[in-house]
Amino acid sequence: MNNGNKSRQPVLAVTSGEPAGVGPELCVRVVERKFPAHLVVIGDAELIEERLGRAGHGLVVRPWQPGMTPEAGVFDVLHCPLVCPALAGVPDTRNAAYVLNVLDRALQGCVEGSFDGMVTAPVHKGVICDAGVPFSGHTEYLAAKTGTPLVVMMLVGGGMRVALATTHLPLVDVAKVLTQERLTRTLEILHYGLTTGFGLAKPHILVAGFNPHAGEGGHIGREEIDVIVPVLEHLRARGMNLTGPLPADTLFAPPRLKNADAVLVMYHDQGLPVLKHASFGSGVNVTLGLPVVRTSVDHGTALDLAGTGKADPGSLFAAIELAIDMVNARRRRA
Repeated sequence: MNNGNKSRQPVLAVTSGEPAGVGPELCVRVVERKFPAHLVVIGDAELIEERLGRAGHGLVVRPWQPGMTPEAGVFDVLHCPLVCPALAGVPDTRNAAYVLNVLDRALQGCVEGSFDGMVTAPVHKGVICDAGVPFSGHTEYLAAKTGTPLVVMMLVGGGMRVALATTHLPLVDVAKVLTQERLTRTLEILHYGLTTGFGLAKPHILVAGFNPHAGEGGHIGREEIDVIVPVLEHLRARGMNLTGPLPADTLFAPPRLKNADAVLVMYHDQGLPVLKHASFGSGVNVTLGLPVVRTSVDHGTALDLAGTGKADPGSLFAAIELAIDMVNARRRRA
């Protein structure tokens, strides 16, 4: 992150995602709201210009270069050329390389200091995998690209922050991956992310159990006894404010959440259905543990809505606002 001028507005890269999806048209709608940041959309300039025109925004696309400042009437785009023409609603595996190049350019700008953070529109995992590139998601891809051994996915919305101890894994593999070492590091990353990115001095984290009823004292599985409890006791001794392991079926009751700053669940579908029910369309995906600020929309490419102009930009707007807040929180600590 560029700390050269703490008083200036953050500069954020906004990736346009799968070109056949709703990403490009959502990106051009950022002009509908005034954000306290300089937004630079990364994608094919002609595609972005076409989406601007279709949305009725009479702005001029300006090829962005590092150091440029915002100007009225222009829309800054860092051009990455499509491999082949993009048709709304019809993804093409040939453009998988383009999608990854867009991500790489955003990440490069963050690492080099041209951008203070990145906000990502949705990509289509299946299209990228069908192109011969193993891809399980932004989270894992950005971790690999930055050489980060472990990152933590956290969803923010509906008044909740829900982090995951494991991400895109088959359920049959979760118990094998959920070791004391992994859980310890996950909680350390989550705690640090809440303090640096959200300004919480001593965050209170609720930790879900792994099994139904948090294992019933070992009668419905031993993951709580063998893994979760020892980790929580160790980290409490180091000063962390942790409650758990708690049964996931009652963890999200309002009285329980009232005094909590975040929830850590053990696997993807243990917590995200609850959060998305409360916030779908306005939730934000955050990657903690990266050397850069990264937020994202909480939805997919919505191929059926692409090109219709009906896609809701609420989640993208929320992701931009959260990225701005996180950049500013990091600056205050720097």
